Order: sequence, then structure tokens, then C-alpha cells
Amino acid sequence: MSVFSYESSEIDWCEDNYKHSETVAEYFNTISNAAFFIIAPVMMYLHHPYARERNLAVHLVWLMMMLVGLFSVYFHMTLSFLGQMLDELSILWVLAIGYCLWFPRTHFPSFIKDRSTFSKTVTVVTVVTTLSAFVKPAANAYVLNCFVIHILYSLGLELRSCSNQKALRLARSAVGLWMLAVSCWISDRFSCDFWKSLNFCYLHGFWHILIVMATAYAVALLSYLDAQNEIPYALPELQYWPCDSWTLGLPYVVLRGAGMKRKTC
Repeated sequence: MSVFSYESSEIDWCEDNYKHSETVAEYFNTISNAAFFIIAPVMMYLHHPYARERNLAVHLVWLMMMLVGLFSVYFHMTLSFLGQMLDELSILWVLAIGYCLWFPRTHFPSFIKDRSTFSKTVTVVTVVTTLSAFVKPAANAYVLNCFVIHILYSLGLELRSCSNQKALRLARSAVGLWMLAVSCWISDRFSCDFWKSLNFCYLHGFWHILIVMATAYAVALLSYLDAQNEIPYALPELQYWPCDSWTLGLPYVVLRGAGMKRKTC
């Protein structure tokens, strides 16, 4: 069977196949990826002042997230092996870019002295992991979540010295969204018979929506902590779009003192 063939993947989610379309295997799991294409461009726009001041590579995260959405559409439309690998490996590279951009320098291994060396090391590890992913594809999702757990652990260490209540609340929201998303993923994967008895087989689609929101919250938090450490002169603050009083809006970093360093030099 070709890697391009429909249903050539070992993975089949709980949603009934071809229930709503003759060409789309998992209809709701496919259309729920619209969240990637809605939230990613908005976050790119909101974070552009921070990216311009800090590093335009920040936008790579959201470009890759749209690529994740595109590959996820392809996977759930076809349930092909190629779609599965593209979906999972694009997520891996999103995490790798996040490591390169925001992993705190204070937590670098002792043999790494600067971010450039760290980024090269992460890239090599990611390439090796990408190649290894073809050995046991069914294990890829669990490996990805292990990377996320390490990020959460490192973030927890970083937040010990943070006294900003808005940042701490954002951290709780990001972790809560991630836990809810993972609960949907696990429940859809391992409790399918129960959900089918309720005629509700759409939890993986909710995973898509929740994980994009969790990523938006996590990126805003990481950007804020990075700005505090690396460009404190820019006076970073957290705000929510479309209204700052909405704690369930989209969070982003505002730089109140952007350009101040250049003006005083």
C-alpha cells in the first residue's frame, strides 16, 4: 500500500469515516483545523512589535502552526501514512523553533555558552528525531508530549522568580488549556467505545481547537518572559485582544519602551 493511499496510516480516530463526505475521511476532525488558520495570523499581527524588536524569527512559529493545520487537514481527509508523518513532524519542528527562540539561557547545559550553539544543537537533535520518527510512527505523539512536558517543567522553574500576577494567571490558563486538550486527545484515542455510545465522536476535533489556544497562551507567556530577560528596556506588558479585560481573549506582548535603548545611545 502506498504512503499516499487513503487509510494507509495505522491511526484511525474515533470519528466515523466518510459519514459526511465521500472524499473526506474524518469531516469534523478536518474542518476543526480552521482554528490554525484563524488564530495564527492574528497572533502574528499582535506579536509583530515584539518580533521586530527581539527577533523576526518569532513569526516562524505561527507560519509553522499554519503548516501544521494544513498537514492536519491532509491527514484527516485521507488518513494516509504520509499525512500522519507530515502532521506529527511539523509539530516537532514548531517545538524545536520554540526551544531555539525562548528556552532560558539560565537553563542551558553547561557545555553550551550561547543561544547560537544551543539552536544548532536543537536543530541536530530535531533532525535525528525526525528520521527516527519513521521507525515507530505510532509512538510519535507520545514523544511529542514528552517534549511539551519538559517545556512545562522549564517554564515552571522560570516562573518561580516571576511576581507578575497577570503572567502567572496566563501560565495557569495555558497549562489548563493544554491539559484539557490532552484529555480530549487521550479520551478520543482510548475511550472511543464510550463516546460512540453517546454518539459524540468529535473530541479530537476539540483537541485541535484547544491546542491552538494553548499554544497562543504559551507563546505570549514565553515572549513576555523572554522580553523581561533580554530586552527589559522595552518595558514589556501583557495584554489581551480584543479587550484587555477579557482574560479569555488572545494574549500578546506590548512593548511600552520599544526603541528607548536606541534613542539613548
